[in-house]
Amino acid sequence: MYDPILDALRRGAVAEALTAAEALVAERPDDAQALRWLSTAQMQGGQHDAALATIDRAIALAPENADLHLARAGVLVGSRRNEDAQAALSQATVLDPNQFTAYVVQAQLALSRGEIAEAERLNRLAARVDPEHPRLAFVDAMVLFHNGNGEAALTVLAGAIQRSPDDIQLLHALGSVYLARGHLAFAEQTFRNILDKLPAATDITLLVASLVGRQGRPEEALEVLAPVMADAPVSSVGARSLAGRLHLQAGQLEEAAPLLQSALAGGVQDRALLSALLELWHRQGRRPEGAQALEACLAVSPKNPDLWLARLALEDVGSVEALEVSRRWAETVPDELRALEALLAALDHAGQHEEADVVTEQLIAAMPGHSLAQTRKVNRLIEKDPRAAVAHVESLLVRASGGESRALLLGWLGMAQDRAGLTADAVASWGERAALLQTQSLPLPLVGPAEQAWPALAESGDAGNGRPLFLWGAPGSGIERMVAVLVNARAALLSDRFGATPPKDGLQPFATVQRLLAGQVDPAQLVQDWRASLPARGAPGGNVIDWLVWWDNTLLQALRPQLPQGHLLVVLRDPRDMLLEWLAWGAPSMMAIPSVDVAGAWLAAALEHLAVLLEQQAYPATVIRIDGIEHDSRRLAAALGEALGGAQLPTPPQAGGSGFESGHWRHYAQALAGPFAALTPVAVRLGYPET
Repeated sequence: MYDPILDALRRGAVAEALTAAEALVAERPDDAQALRWLSTAQMQGGQHDAALATIDRAIALAPENADLHLARAGVLVGSRRNEDAQAALSQATVLDPNQFTAYVVQAQLALSRGEIAEAERLNRLAARVDPEHPRLAFVDAMVLFHNGNGEAALTVLAGAIQRSPDDIQLLHALGSVYLARGHLAFAEQTFRNILDKLPAATDITLLVASLVGRQGRPEEALEVLAPVMADAPVSSVGARSLAGRLHLQAGQLEEAAPLLQSALAGGVQDRALLSALLELWHRQGRRPEGAQALEACLAVSPKNPDLWLARLALEDVGSVEALEVSRRWAETVPDELRALEALLAALDHAGQHEEADVVTEQLIAAMPGHSLAQTRKVNRLIEKDPRAAVAHVESLLVRASGGESRALLLGWLGMAQDRAGLTADAVASWGERAALLQTQSLPLPLVGPAEQAWPALAESGDAGNGRPLFLWGAPGSGIERMVAVLVNARAALLSDRFGATPPKDGLQPFATVQRLLAGQVDPAQLVQDWRASLPARGAPGGNVIDWLVWWDNTLLQALRPQLPQGHLLVVLRDPRDMLLEWLAWGAPSMMAIPSVDVAGAWLAAALEHLAVLLEQQAYPATVIRIDGIEHDSRRLAAALGEALGGAQLPTPPQAGGSGFESGHWRHYAQALAGPFAALTPVAVRLGYPET
């Protein structure tokens, strides 16, 4: 809806942009972004006072929006100049190329239009006239900020403020960049400095109060806001919205209610207010009153998606009322994708799948690449007509661009081919997907010898240092199902090895195996480092369950003498099911599949380590076989509880997850004959039938 305004601004059609912006604001007076672009159009049209008043209206509606404060800083800088209009500024520089002010204001206007390179060029021209002027820092900093270099922008602004400490515009820009980067305490202090100089600046008061509240000090924030709330003429609906949210944050529901309701009645309909009202109505048990209030708003603003989403949030998921609201939304705004998405979800919850199919087609017609709708269509076709699903996904692949979308579609195609009995084709589709994802995956670890000359297993002694459990399952084992059980039971599980910041101990890098074998790692130091890392990982003691990415018997060089009280807990399935599961569904470890043959050989070698460990009882270990119970949450919880010494673990709602049934590998006996031949010997050693 903003595109016509932005397009006109880019083309320099100021009158056209102004007309479009005024029309949008008339239609959506509570839309802070619409007001922002109206302010920009007014600024470029030379209406500086109006531009400042408009951006202040936007900030009153959304005082926490950093972009609006950045825009206001630009308006402030530009509105203090005599050369108001772009044409006049251009003429000024033609008549006198040394006019510093003209260049700076032109750079400001270019910045407001999003023309970053032009703003940079004009600022360089200004710098030739007066290279030491602190006002140059504003454009320089904003260019850096828009290019993603926020820290450099802060450095530039801080340096300029040292030379011009009372420059309100530079202080405003500094605070706004701090705010945009999430440095709330620094932003608060910077805006407090401005408030000390301009105590009557209502917009700054609102912002400081908001920042204090966001840092968990709502009572203090209300004290900051008190002078504004006491002055009726300046107590805007935005201020009432903020005050209501702060009272709600402080748990003062009775004080919050009239303020939030007054803001809603005054035209504020942003997500922050609606979210606060939803919380208030739920906590006070006043959902019917909330529904009435939102219905009144919808009567005036029937196309506001946030109002409809809030209205839906007051109904129970899957209820008849939720379906009725979704239908009304889709009928009122038939081209709103979110309305169709809500209706689709409500229809599926109600079991009205045929009508949901129709809505699915509407979504796809409106957006052919709609992931939710396409996923549902493929799943429905797989249920009803797998070969039709194959044909549909193949048609999508023809139009797919980019590796990520192709990988997703190849996964769907493999599933459709599996259901259609086209097993060789399914293997080919999943193999192609694995090749596309290889650069995003971890390389397969090098596997050490399964049998080695290990040091003696030390005495376990007492449990003073804890009795840790090491949880491991090779790719395709279904280890994530057991993790879901442990998470649901709130067990002392460490899963950070699979996150963005894994521990840096010796049990994490694949290279540990080779380094242990080469004598480059002291086994005692390896265990000591593991222990030392536990507190930082959220485990003050050693009674933890550490979920490992990999296992190799080479670790016994360290664990047997240094951690004899440890215990390895392994999740296992038929290795051939594991390979198929890994190929079709992936694995938490995100290990690459260079080819199906290579993956099969690697999995056989990794599982040989387990077979040797069990046969030789080389380390305390328990194997949990989940064959046949993969999708049964209750039985999974019972199996894990038994392995943990008879613990009674609660049943998680969805521990079963996706995946094939036990024994599904037999459908692929021909398509995966080579890899299965490599896996069968170790499968037999682990207790599985040969065929």
